[in-house]
Amino acid sequence: MNYRISNRAAALTPSLTLAIDSKAKQMKAEGQDVVGFGAGEPDFDTPQHIKDAAAQALAAGFTKYTPSSGIPELRQAIADKFKRENGLAYKPSQIIVSCGGKHSCYNAVLATCQEGDEVLIPAPYWLSYPEMVKLAGAKPVVLSTTDRTEFKVTPDQLRAAITPHTRLFILNSPSNPTGSVYSPAEIQALGDVCVDTGVLIMSDEIYEHLLYDGAVHRSVASFSPAHQEHTIIVHGFAKAWSMTGWRLGFLAAPEPIAKAIDAIQSHSTSNPTSFAQKGAVAALTGPQDHVKTWLAEYDRRRRYAHQKLNSIPGLSCVNAKGAFYLFPNISRTGIKSTEFCAKLLEQEKVAAVPGIAFGADDYLRISYATSLANIEKGLERLDRFVRSLTK
Repeated sequence: MNYRISNRAAALTPSLTLAIDSKAKQMKAEGQDVVGFGAGEPDFDTPQHIKDAAAQALAAGFTKYTPSSGIPELRQAIADKFKRENGLAYKPSQIIVSCGGKHSCYNAVLATCQEGDEVLIPAPYWLSYPEMVKLAGAKPVVLSTTDRTEFKVTPDQLRAAITPHTRLFILNSPSNPTGSVYSPAEIQALGDVCVDTGVLIMSDEIYEHLLYDGAVHRSVASFSPAHQEHTIIVHGFAKAWSMTGWRLGFLAAPEPIAKAIDAIQSHSTSNPTSFAQKGAVAALTGPQDHVKTWLAEYDRRRRYAHQKLNSIPGLSCVNAKGAFYLFPNISRTGIKSTEFCAKLLEQEKVAAVPGIAFGADDYLRISYATSLANIEKGLERLDRFVRSLTK
């Protein structure tokens, strides 16, 4: 039997973050003492009131199909969130609830891009962006940045990359994998370029609540009605509410795009899980005290990890202003990221993600969404590994 695989599927690169996390978990299951810096997953539990709301919905029999774009109560709560926190007015019909932030991104790309289109993606990028673009039949165009500019693309760089084929610009602030955060002025400048040239923006804002050192998040959609008309905001419950396994995301978009995404979702996944949506309502409308507590702990880990990474000969690392990642530069070790991470896992039982997965082969991603004890142990091993390279 000739099991022919489609060209689009064959062209995909499997997720290195999931692969490394899976490998680390397998090694742990075998009894090996592995420190995992791979997964972008909070180590805190979902707040209890959210779990209670979902459990109550399950117990009450809220287990049937819902509208494909989410229950009205949740769509309204999301619209209220955008008004309250971002100063943005959206009707519930402009809100689509999906099966995760990743699903929201994919829906947005699929609804707006096709063969012949180009999508501008600053690197380092979240590794799934280019693959989503390929699945839509469009072409990812990478805009490279480095730690010298805190991994930020400039308006001039963006404008120079725009061609008549450019359809979409992907903006991620706070950033996965670098932790960089664009200032409001920088965000507005990038948005201005897109408004001037008629390019749509997909703004991935899932880390908006995880900010440090006085960094401020402002949505690109908030600067003017024109900016909002050019923007699709993608978001989710995974990071700020530690609901990774719940698989719930959401987006806000101009009405025609939201309608197209609703149609796509109705034929692909149908609705997000019914009782999980009740938990999401509680997440948005209930107490938010956990965020401050989590941030204080993330900040403690971030400060330690940043200092330690910069004390290791051969490494350098700009500090993160958001999310829960650091992105150290390993170029002075003379080893590229894939080999570096493979040897690090083999020799020292430390799992990190090669920067090549994010379009930056001279770096690796360290997630500090793990305990300080793990961070201390893992970075001591990293220190030992890097020093062994020069012996």
